[in-house]
Amino acid sequence: MELKQIVTGFTGTENCTVTPITNGLINTTYWVEDHDSEEKWILQKINIQVFPFPEIISQNHLLINRMLEEGNYPLEIVKPKATLSGSFIQKDDDGESWRMLSFIEDTKTFFKIPDIKAAYESAKAVGCFLNMINPEHLPDVQPPIPDFINFEKRILDYQVSLQYANEGLLKNAEPEIKTMNELLFLPQKWIEMEKNGLLPKRIIHGDPNVRNILFDENSRPLAVIDLDTVTVSTILYDFGDMARSYSNILDEDNGNADHNFNPHIYRTVKDGFLLYLKEKLTFEELENLDYAAQTVIYIQAIRFLTDYLNGNTYYATKYTDHNLDRTRNQLELLKGLRTYLRVH
Repeated sequence: MELKQIVTGFTGTENCTVTPITNGLINTTYWVEDHDSEEKWILQKINIQVFPFPEIISQNHLLINRMLEEGNYPLEIVKPKATLSGSFIQKDDDGESWRMLSFIEDTKTFFKIPDIKAAYESAKAVGCFLNMINPEHLPDVQPPIPDFINFEKRILDYQVSLQYANEGLLKNAEPEIKTMNELLFLPQKWIEMEKNGLLPKRIIHGDPNVRNILFDENSRPLAVIDLDTVTVSTILYDFGDMARSYSNILDEDNGNADHNFNPHIYRTVKDGFLLYLKEKLTFEELENLDYAAQTVIYIQAIRFLTDYLNGNTYYATKYTDHNLDRTRNQLELLKGLRTYLRVH
């Protein structure tokens, strides 16, 4: 099935321009301009290797949008577009799943946060987003990726990759494997707190990194996007991922990173995140924000390293050592954060 046929299934017209957007890590994305209605859309082929149940991410997205709309959410909302038959997921002849989303004009994205002001406003935007989520809907949110925030499984997957990886890959990653193994204790507290019910279950974004914020021309957040990973877990994960993404002053792909952790941005992210949420979080959540940031960085490093040892099967890569460079970047970031926390 050709791209324009897929577009027609959503818009009813073939009179459109379809342009690839190539900076995504997971899904295949296109920008669509409908010349009949003069409307613009985002078209995505969902990576079913990562998201095996596209209908779940669509249902979760619609549910979150309803909550945001009911709560007078101040930011813009990305809205799924239904097909002509009324479904929000379209299957092509190869069994691939497609969806179409509204396009927000005059926006830009960043691969790293541009300055402290943008860091604060972005963290505030994510905090506002999470503050609008009604906990009564916890049972209605289904996990889009099985075991996405199961740290025990992340560690097990890493250990299995060590057993079966190519010898050349193991040797090439020897310093990173050594560091990873030395820090293997880090997620254990998180795992125990979850088992003991000390971390409340909340509806979280699941991937609130800087790439998933749309900014206006003055670098002010306009929208929190990419709700594919919305799930039920601890809110510490969202804070940890923001701290990981925002406090990194170098590109995540930079394997030669040195001193890439920015403590000023880290403190600012914490302030912005807590603006809407401080009164809602429990003592355990507030006390473990710094710990969460360390743990999420570590888990992201282990995910990159696992994918590298498995032959780069999950994340989009541009060269063989791409995931190894990402691993090195995260480990340097973690080193900077842990040094800062020891001093403070």
